[in-house]
Amino acid sequence: HLQVAESGGGLVQPGGSLRLSCRVSEVRIEYLAIGWFRQAPGKEREGVSCGSHGMEYYRDSVSGRFTISRDREKNTMYLQMNYLKPDDTGVYYCAAEPMPSDSDYEALESKCISSDFRSWGQGTQVTVSS
Repeated sequence: HLQVAESGGGLVQPGGSLRLSCRVSEVRIEYLAIGWFRQAPGKEREGVSCGSHGMEYYRDSVSGRFTISRDREKNTMYLQMNYLKPDDTGVYYCAAEPMPSDSDYEALESKCISSDFRSWGQGTQVTVSS
């Protein structure tokens, strides 16, 4: 069955960069919606960015700083995070599930905002601190 696993977290100074990886097993990423989520201490989990069938959603606070990309050969999705801020600190999760190719942007946005995904990774810690 569909499985995902994140990697790439770590400690970085404000203004620095990190790239997270989400390796997907059993299902080709072309058929999936894949999302990145984060949870800071004492806060609820929030959707950071989601992608599916050429569509991309970014929450306002990361737009222009974070970028998602895919490597079909490695069946992996990446989250490139630039100009990191202390507020970006948290556990980052990758999630995935099949999404019809005729889905629209509003459906992807809704899925990302509501964390409506069935397969989740274990999470990777990102700490932005000087």
